[in-house]
Amino acid sequence: MRLLLDSFWRAVAYCMLPRVIVLSLLPLGLMVVLAAGLGYFFWEGAMAWTRGALDAWPLLSSFWAWIGRLFSGDVTGMLAPLVVVLAATPLIVVVCLLIVAGFMAPALTKLVAERRFPSLEQKKGASFFGSVLRSLGVTVLALVALVVSMPLWLIPPLVLILPPLIWGWLTYRVMSFDALAEHASPEERAALLRAHRLPLLCIGVLCGYLGAAPSIVWASGLLFAAAFFVLVPIAIWIYTLVFAFSALWFAHYCLDALGQLRAQRAVAAASVAGGTAAPDAIEAAQVAQANKAALSQWGSP
Repeated sequence: MRLLLDSFWRAVAYCMLPRVIVLSLLPLGLMVVLAAGLGYFFWEGAMAWTRGALDAWPLLSSFWAWIGRLFSGDVTGMLAPLVVVLAATPLIVVVCLLIVAGFMAPALTKLVAERRFPSLEQKKGASFFGSVLRSLGVTVLALVALVVSMPLWLIPPLVLILPPLIWGWLTYRVMSFDALAEHASPEERAALLRAHRLPLLCIGVLCGYLGAAPSIVWASGLLFAAAFFVLVPIAIWIYTLVFAFSALWFAHYCLDALGQLRAQRAVAAASVAGGTAAPDAIEAAQVAQANKAALSQWGSP
């Protein structure tokens, strides 16, 4: 519990650092650049195709004509830009978030390591491509679990429990692995994920609930429709900030746990090599051995 709370408050404090704030604003800048580029090259073609598609619907042609008589204007000409913007915005948002997320988690883990654990040895226990493949695998499993559990969402309490629990499991498996990828060996990573499985899962579930915060923006109904171009950037920034906080929380927890694990093993090794051990060293060695024996009963994570 001490490690859980300590890493939480440290993650909150790190979210106020200028570097983290700049990283959280990157999706907005990238979205503006990407939208400007797509608009410059494809706006006219997208407008022409959308307007042609609206005019080609036989069932709606009479409706467009009736609306045009009421407002004395070109209805499809006014609707085409709105349809293009509404269709392109989710795609641009998802692409920007994926790009930033791919670079943000390693950058934040490196920030925590440089500021708090500069002497922690980097054993390079996982490659970048291995981390990506593992993330894709557990993501597919989480999506399958979500689809399979959908019928249970009709039971009122479960709809508030199952989705955050599944997303929390996904967050725990992906972010804890990424936080330890550079510093821990495969054996150390497996030992830590087994020993701290429940606290890491709790962090993942809490971050999953925090990730639902932007849904308040989407659920604002008419207000969202009226202030679309203002609320969309706010929601994107909230998503990115929650992601940054999650990455920082996992980085602080996992690297601190890794440092403690290595310290315990160093004390145990020194006591064994010296032949005579101090009471604290003996106790540390016994705790480490008991943990190892208990962890072996659970199998691989």
